[in-house]
Amino acid sequence: MKKFSKHPSQTPNGADQLDPAKPCETAKGAVTQSPRRTPTTRQVFTVAPGVDTLTLLNQACENLASLNVLIASFAGKLEGSNRQLLLSIQQLAAVTELLVNQARENLDPRSGAPDAQPPTLH
Repeated sequence: MKKFSKHPSQTPNGADQLDPAKPCETAKGAVTQSPRRTPTTRQVFTVAPGVDTLTLLNQACENLASLNVLIASFAGKLEGSNRQLLLSIQQLAAVTELLVNQARENLDPRSGAPDAQPPTLH
């Protein structure tokens, strides 16, 4: 068992305790400490400018469909109020996917319909 004293012990070689915020003597000048700044999600992920609306809606729809599947899979592993909460989130994702699909259909009505074949005349 280790004994603790009221007075801090001296290290045998007189070295200071390591302080992660303080660079070692040999690294002075080589490493400059700067305050860490956490970038926002918007700064990390961006959408390329100039992408057309229909493409953006297509990607949003695919992301929502994936989110819906992931949430449903995870909800299957939960029980009780946590499951109900997750299924509510899944329902919001599903409704949002429907809204995005309708907006996409409004922009390009032909995109959702199968290509019409010209009638065959005999």
